[in-house]
Order: sequence, then C-alpha cells, then structure tokens
Amino acid sequence: MAGLTAGAPSPTAITLHGQSRVLEVGFSDGNTFRIPFELMRVYSPSAEVQGHGPGQEVLQTGKREVDIMEMAQVGNYAVQPTFSDGHNSGIFSWDYLYYLGSEQDGLWSQYNERLQAAGVARDDPMPVAGGASCGHSH
Repeated sequence: MAGLTAGAPSPTAITLHGQSRVLEVGFSDGNTFRIPFELMRVYSPSAEVQGHGPGQEVLQTGKREVDIMEMAQVGNYAVQPTFSDGHNSGIFSWDYLYYLGSEQDGLWSQYNERLQAAGVARDDPMPVAGGASCGHSH
C-alpha cells in the first residue's frame, strides 16, 4: 500500500486547509477526500508510528490539534508533511492518501477501538519515550 500502484488514481489537486486542519486531495478518478491532519498523523506510514513489523505499531494520542507546518513533494509519487509536533518521517504515497481518504470512517473506528483497548483517551499526551518516571516510588 505504501508504493504507487500502476493504474491507481493520481492526485489532480492538493490543498492544505490550515484553519480546519484538513488535507483536501482530488484524484484523477473524480474522488475528492478531506483527510484530517490528526488522521494522517495517527496513521503516519513512518516506522516511528507503524513499527518495523506487525504488532509493533505505536498508538498515537494527543494529536487532535496537530497542524501541518510544511509539505514536501517526494518524487512523483508522494508527499512528506512536517507536523507541528515535530514528526516528519512519514512519506504519504498517492495510494496511501487515497486509502486514508476512502477508508477514513473505518480507520477512525479502528483508532477508537485501539484507544479503548489501551485504556487511554484520544487527547492524552503521548508517553515520554524511555519510560521516565515522576521521581516517586510506588
């Protein structure tokens, strides 16, 4: 899914809507999707989010207010956003953007199920890497 599939729809227009935090992408098959920045950040195709194999995904929280600060084109097949939380290692191929746009209802449901299973809320801050403690012994 991360590559460019031959014959797959390609983008005809890409618009960043900063105020509503939505990436609008029009495709050659006539579909247009409005993909929330939060959904892009939560499902970033980067190893930092997806891990290096099944079961290594890192559940993202606290991304509701994330912005896209910059968007770089990667060849003729993808874009690489820089998010306001510093994340910039996700390369979003046209195929992957189409997937996020066309499947966003199901992806939101999966995300909410994963949050519930982990016992965390959507707006909880991300845990600090390395498990830093608060200094109290329990």
